[in-house]
Amino acid sequence: MIKVATYNVNSIRARRELLFRWLEREPVDVLCLQELKQEEENFPYGDFEALGYRCAVFSQKAYNGVCICSKLPLEEVRKGFGDEFFDRQRRLISARTGDLWFINVYAPHGDLRGTEKFRYKLAFYERLLSYLKENHSPRERICMLGDFNVALEDRDVFDPELLRDTIGTMKEEREAFRRILDWGFRDAFRYLYPDRIQFTWWDYIGGMIWKNKGMRIDYILVTEPLKDKVRDVYVDLWPRRRRSPKPSDHAPLVGVFEL
Repeated sequence: MIKVATYNVNSIRARRELLFRWLEREPVDVLCLQELKQEEENFPYGDFEALGYRCAVFSQKAYNGVCICSKLPLEEVRKGFGDEFFDRQRRLISARTGDLWFINVYAPHGDLRGTEKFRYKLAFYERLLSYLKENHSPRERICMLGDFNVALEDRDVFDPELLRDTIGTMKEEREAFRRILDWGFRDAFRYLYPDRIQFTWWDYIGGMIWKNKGMRIDYILVTEPLKDKVRDVYVDLWPRRRRSPKPSDHAPLVGVFEL
């Protein structure tokens, strides 16, 4: 049995104390973080090593950044797409342990329809799809997880009418994300819990976490050979329901696998 987690920390420097307090409570085997906002050379490798992790990091100053920290041996670490244009923003890292691939994704937030950031988000999804086709097969055991910045269905937001056609719910975004799933992935949470309402992100403004007015934009996706190994997928609200240390606006999403 292993535990994997995805967590947008919204600055590892700002969330360092909270993150390591959480890891003491929830000692996952593989941890994928997004939005590190810190250069690779300043990443807290030593703190992770003290807990038994080795970390592969692809990050930059002030923006973006992803890592995979694992208690399992990591092989074939791949940083980015191998594409100069898309790798200017550090949004993708993958690694293999045995015959199991982990792909950590931090998709762009995007913006209003027709803007440059909106177009970039859709282009990112197209590049991600081509990356999968070029480097992997749906027959492989792959766990792709991260912050995808899309609420796939209306039930993945607290108020579908209020949020209709806003960032993260637009038809074009959902279709782009759906093409990734159609390549060969299952949404592990929805596979286990087809009717459960659960969010992973809540705005800081208005105390939304206490009202549970959020969105489900963080996912653990698995290929068919891995889907029947999933035993649980849950959101750990402890790190989000904090006043001090100040939390990220996301909560960790944890998957339990019997391998």
